[in-house]
Amino acid sequence: MIDLLGALVPLTVIIPLFAAGLTLVVGRRPRAQRIIAVIALAVVLAIGVALLLGVDDAGTVVVEVGSWPAPFGIVLVVDRLSALMVVVSAIVLLAVLVFSIGQGLADGDDETPVSIYYPTYLILTAGVMIAFIAGDLFNLYVGFEVLLVASYVLITLGGTESRIRAGVTYVVVSLVSSLLFLASIAMVYGALGTVNLAQIAIRIQDIPVDTQIVLHVMLLVAFGIKAAVFPLSFWLPDSYPSAPAPVTAAFAGLLTKIGVYAIIRVETVIFPGTELNPALMILALLTMVVGALGAVAQADIKRILSFTLVSHIGYMILGVALGTAEGTAAAVYYIAHHIVVQTTLFLAAGLIEREAGSTSISRIGGLLASAPLVALLFFIPALNLGGIPPFSGFIGKLALFQATAEQGDALAYILLGGGALVSLLTLYALVRVWNLAFWRGADEVERGSSRLLKHVNEAPLSTSTVSEARTTPRLMTASTAGMVIVSVALTVFAGPLYGIAERAGENLDGPDRYVLSVFPQGEPSIDRVIEGVLEQ
Repeated sequence: MIDLLGALVPLTVIIPLFAAGLTLVVGRRPRAQRIIAVIALAVVLAIGVALLLGVDDAGTVVVEVGSWPAPFGIVLVVDRLSALMVVVSAIVLLAVLVFSIGQGLADGDDETPVSIYYPTYLILTAGVMIAFIAGDLFNLYVGFEVLLVASYVLITLGGTESRIRAGVTYVVVSLVSSLLFLASIAMVYGALGTVNLAQIAIRIQDIPVDTQIVLHVMLLVAFGIKAAVFPLSFWLPDSYPSAPAPVTAAFAGLLTKIGVYAIIRVETVIFPGTELNPALMILALLTMVVGALGAVAQADIKRILSFTLVSHIGYMILGVALGTAEGTAAAVYYIAHHIVVQTTLFLAAGLIEREAGSTSISRIGGLLASAPLVALLFFIPALNLGGIPPFSGFIGKLALFQATAEQGDALAYILLGGGALVSLLTLYALVRVWNLAFWRGADEVERGSSRLLKHVNEAPLSTSTVSEARTTPRLMTASTAGMVIVSVALTVFAGPLYGIAERAGENLDGPDRYVLSVFPQGEPSIDRVIEGVLEQ
């Protein structure tokens, strides 16, 4: 069983890379590109499901690439957390791909030129998968760089002034984060002589505490930028909304969560239960509150969703910062929930933009009458993100609050109050979108009077777009509806899913299980490794 699962692990990267090459070869045949891309992501999804079921039953899968034993060769590690992230990411990437195909068939290739869009999108997929299965810091860095290089192309597709301007900010911030991450890797290797996560966990206690703190802070800053943790989240609200609708949906759902995933690995494998946890809790609170206040102050739907994205990153960081199995389990479940729901809302925003020609709630109205299906597709995930029972957003927040309450100190109760307030602010921002864009009549838009629009900011020129209303292709609607169904399934099947999250939290409660999976016979010496290679 383990050997079969081990054979599947590299395919999550190889298949999208191979498909990217094929789509380049058939670059003048858009239909062939679409078929190849869809089949590749469907296969990756099937592999992810097989890995999740297998890992949950048989335990962590460790693959030593090229038969070079850890830590001297490349090691791929898939535990419950990795497998769950692979499955959720594949679902989102496939749904967004179908959405973009529908948009491309309806509008041509101005928004997403297929000759470069599909290969780049598949390379992005490969980078995401590398990040989730990497067993060492350097290959985690490689995964980040692969997906970031692809994201640089995707965020500027179309070559408009606004996208180039926003893309420059995104590229500069990403490069700074990558340089910090690379410097952190160099310092870790200089201090410990390894970049393998399991071996770092073994050796980290042998270096001075001051050095540990420096390494810890550098890694957190690098990953905090990628995850958009306050105050390192300033770049996100202007960068994501400017991209094409499918690209924005994929970015919003996935890219920041990869930063959160990396933080989970650092906090559970390398630096478990450190004195920095209170500081992380405070940053989580600030991220939640600042993001929610930013959402309330916006009048553009994409920017509102971008700020809510920042605020909900705070919930995930809170679960990690608790340093308990319960907190980590709640964070894992909330990550899966948020990837799906946030992507769905951005896809719904893309439908709104087609129906109304804008995403500014000061310019649109009457969509409940003119586009009732779009209204439903926005309404359900909006309630979910706001944490209304019985949706998965409520389940995830309740689990986070319970894990926080178990801390029993003053900071924990402040975090509980802040989390509840942010949930209300999120709901308020989304209900305001519903009232103005859907419930308000189209005739009221012309009068331009609404108390709900006082003290809000329109999107800057770099992210605002106004166009003619267009017919929405069925494929775009079907893709969004499919994601809504998946988001509802997170509630219907919350028991089994949260069971996986709980078992993932137990495995991540300290580095012992992770280390034992990679080094079942203890940390190997170089002499023993050379002897094994010579025997082969």
